[in-house]
Amino acid sequence: MDTPKPYAEHFGTVLTRGLVVVVFNVVIGLGLALRNDNMVVQMVYAQAIGLSIWLTIECARHAFKRDPRSNWPVGWRRYVLLVGGILVGYTIGTAIGDAFSGYSTWNMMLAQPRQTLGYLFLAFTMSGVITFFFHARGRGASLEQLAATAQRDASQAQLQLLSSQLEPHMLFNTLANLRVLIALDPPRAQEMLDHLVAFMRSTLTASRGMLHPLGAEFARLNDYLALMKIRMGERLVTEITLPDSLSELAVPTLLLQPLVENAIKHGLEPKVDGGRLVVRAAREGADLVLTVRDTGVGLSSVANDGTHFGMSQARERLATLYGDDASLVLAPADDADGGVVATVRIPLNRTA
Repeated sequence: MDTPKPYAEHFGTVLTRGLVVVVFNVVIGLGLALRNDNMVVQMVYAQAIGLSIWLTIECARHAFKRDPRSNWPVGWRRYVLLVGGILVGYTIGTAIGDAFSGYSTWNMMLAQPRQTLGYLFLAFTMSGVITFFFHARGRGASLEQLAATAQRDASQAQLQLLSSQLEPHMLFNTLANLRVLIALDPPRAQEMLDHLVAFMRSTLTASRGMLHPLGAEFARLNDYLALMKIRMGERLVTEITLPDSLSELAVPTLLLQPLVENAIKHGLEPKVDGGRLVVRAAREGADLVLTVRDTGVGLSSVANDGTHFGMSQARERLATLYGDDASLVLAPADDADGGVVATVRIPLNRTA
């Protein structure tokens, strides 16, 4: 599709084309001056004829149905525009040149028809070259835009596929935990089921989009951790920190969910005494930094578990949305409490 350009961008494009035509005209004028001594007059003729032809074609091409890939008329209309524009523009430009120099091109044509036809041939040739140049540039820009659109559509399709994979993954893990609790503690299982229904209801709408506010992401983590605390009891201590100034930043939906699940499943649950789970958001330079830290059994246990769906899924989503500008790093905690730290970095200028 031929997407309309903003006025400033369109004006800039036309101005650039005009400057290119002026440069071509200068070259032609210098060439003519080598044969005719009066450089100023030759330069005026060259600019007047060249700019008149260009303006005539530039304005007239909008009157035809255009090829969206090049923004030029389709088929035979392109050649009609070229021939007609050159004849009209040449006539107007010659009249301007005659008015400036005091010569009469009409009289010259009667006296020297061969020379006049030579000038007309030169005008056709140079106009054809310039028109082909602009046509090729327009087609190249259009193809680049189509390629960018296709890439964006492919990225959106991939993100939707990844999101559709994440929802059943999270639901499966939660239902598996609920099944265990039903046998051990039915009242708490009932409470957990109530929280699960509320959590799924609030998640359903958000998971249909690719991005949502960071505050919404943390709100759903609170719901999820309420479910986990029912099951783990005093063994799970949570701490969530989200500065108000960061709550409206846009982040991928359910980005932290698999990281928190991994921290509980692979870090805190295997530890007899449980531990602490800390989720924080902070601004570091030009980045938004999200950390999920646990004081569980450590990274070696996670690496040997063999289930890395959540981590790989989060990395794929970040790569699709931000390329190399974002990262997800999983590393051992560097203090006496031990455990694992998952760190997500997203450039702040991409979270608006």
